[in-house]
Amino acid sequence: MNIFKKNAKDIIYLDNAATSWPKPDSMLKAMIRYQEDTGANPGRSGHKLSVEAGRVVYEARSNIAELLNVEDPLNIVFAQNATAALNLAIKGNLKAGDHVITTGMEHNSVMRPLREMEKGGVEISVLHCGKEGFLDVNSISSKIRSNTRMLVVNHASNVTGSLAPVNEIGELTANEGILLLVDAAQTAGSFPIDVRNAGIDLLAFTGHKSLLGPQGTGGLAIGENVDIDSFKPLLSGGTGSKSESEEHPEFLPDKYESGTPNTIGLAGLAAGIKFVLDTGVENIRKHEMELAVMLIKGLEDIPGVTVYGTRDPEKRTATVSINLKGAGQNEVGQVLDEDFGIMSRVGLHCAPQAHRTIGTFPDGTVRLSIGYFNSPEDIQKTIRAINAISKESQ
Repeated sequence: MNIFKKNAKDIIYLDNAATSWPKPDSMLKAMIRYQEDTGANPGRSGHKLSVEAGRVVYEARSNIAELLNVEDPLNIVFAQNATAALNLAIKGNLKAGDHVITTGMEHNSVMRPLREMEKGGVEISVLHCGKEGFLDVNSISSKIRSNTRMLVVNHASNVTGSLAPVNEIGELTANEGILLLVDAAQTAGSFPIDVRNAGIDLLAFTGHKSLLGPQGTGGLAIGENVDIDSFKPLLSGGTGSKSESEEHPEFLPDKYESGTPNTIGLAGLAAGIKFVLDTGVENIRKHEMELAVMLIKGLEDIPGVTVYGTRDPEKRTATVSINLKGAGQNEVGQVLDEDFGIMSRVGLHCAPQAHRTIGTFPDGTVRLSIGYFNSPEDIQKTIRAINAISKESQ
C-alpha cells in the first residue's frame, strides 16, 4: 500500500540530487510495456522476443550517446549506477605505481575506490578547492608527475552545486596525456555535456537522477582516446557473444558488461532520456535555475540562514545547501517533512571531503535539490517554511 498516494499532491519533493521524483509517465509505461510484451533476455537467443529486448537495450545506449555526444553508442557501457561506473573506470585503469589527481569536492563514490587503490600502491593528490567549492584549474599543473595516469573530477558538487570547469580541465589533461574521468551523476540530463569536444575520456552517469530513469541504471561513456586493451574489466562471464570461447570478449561494450542486464530498467532509462532529449537540456536547466535563483534569494532574506555555494547561476546547479542558526540539521529536516511536507536531505551527503572544504564538517547541511517537475509554488512554500522554522529556532 502506498501510504503517500492520497497526499502526493501535498508533497514538495526537494531531494532530486539523491533521486529524481516524480518521473515522466513515459518511463513507467516503457517498463511495463517491456515486461508485458517482451521480457526476454537480450543478445542470448535468436528468437524475436530476444531480438526485441536487444533493441530496447540499444535504444537506451543510442539515447545516452546522443545526449552526451558520444559518436559510437557501443562506447556506452551500462552499469547499475554511477558508483559502479566510477569503480570500473578507476580500478580498471589504475595500478600500483600510478598517480591520480582528484579534488576536495568529491563524493565517496570516487574517494572510497581511490583510498582502496591507495592501499595497493596508487598515489593520490587531492586538489584544494575554495569555500564555494570551485577548483582553480591553474592548480592542477603543479600536481602532475611523470607517473600521473588520471584526473578525477566531480562535474557538479552534490553539496553546493558548484560546477567544475570541465572544458578547461579537458584541454589540460589532453595536452598532458592524462585520462580525464568525470563524475556526472549530478549533471547528466540537466546540464549540457559534450564528451567528444570537452576532452573527456571517461564519464560516469546514473539513470535515476536527471536522466529521469529508474534506480539500478547508469553507466560509463568511454571516449575515443581510451586504450581498451589496457582498460581491465571488473567482471567476466556470460555476454551472449563469442560463446564458443572461455576467454572473455575484448570488444565494446561486451568487455565491460557481464551477465544479463537490467533490461526492464534500461527500457525505463531509454524513455527517461528521450523525455530529456525532447524537452531539451537547455530548457530543463533554465527552469531549474530560475527556481534555484528564486530559492536562494528568498533564503538570503531570512535571518539566521546560511546559504552555501556561489550565487552565480551560470556556475552552479539547482542544488542548494543551507544551515539555520540555532537549529540542527536533523531537526530542520524532520520539521520540513512532518510539518510542511517538504522532502530534503540532511547531513554529509556521502561527501565528507566537500563538507570539509566548505567548513560544514562534521555536521553537514540541509540540502534542497530542485528538479524539473518542481514549480515556483513549491519554492515559495519552502521559503515560507524555512522562515517559520528560523523564527522558532532563534
